[in-house]
Amino acid sequence: MNNISKDFLLNEQIRAKEVRVITGSGEALGIMTSREALSIAEEREEDLVLISPNANPPVCKIMDFGKFIYEQSKRDKEAKKKQKVTNLKEIRFSPSIEEHDIMIKANNARRFLNDADKVKVTVRFRGREMEHASSVGTKILKNFASKLEDVCVIEKPSKLEGRNMTMILAPKKA
Repeated sequence: MNNISKDFLLNEQIRAKEVRVITGSGEALGIMTSREALSIAEEREEDLVLISPNANPPVCKIMDFGKFIYEQSKRDKEAKKKQKVTNLKEIRFSPSIEEHDIMIKANNARRFLNDADKVKVTVRFRGREMEHASSVGTKILKNFASKLEDVCVIEKPSKLEGRNMTMILAPKKA
């Protein structure tokens, strides 16, 4: 809540000579000195808040600042609820993986994709396995992707990065 209140200048913090003043209901009171605007706000027992400092002249609003901050935080919480967080899950293979093991890992990946998570599939090469890395790794990753093509799309195709070959799968849009 503190970070919202620091974004706005209010009452005596406003240094502009002239400001355009608007009431809480949206009625324009016109252009006046900041002292006049502050006295009007004090008469109404409300705060003078600088809404648009870059305008010419700057725009101020007469409102209850505490209520404004409360409404703003409610809106932020509501927006946060509607956001969908996507996680990246990783599944690792070695180049000598058997078909049955690929099926088990494909079922796990299917579960992740159904939960709307992305899946990073990695084939790790060690020692002499690097000699045939591109052909073996590509074959394994294509086989894996073919088992999941009904629930995913390949977001990033297979690519050899150092001793790992990776591919990223994203869930299909419903």
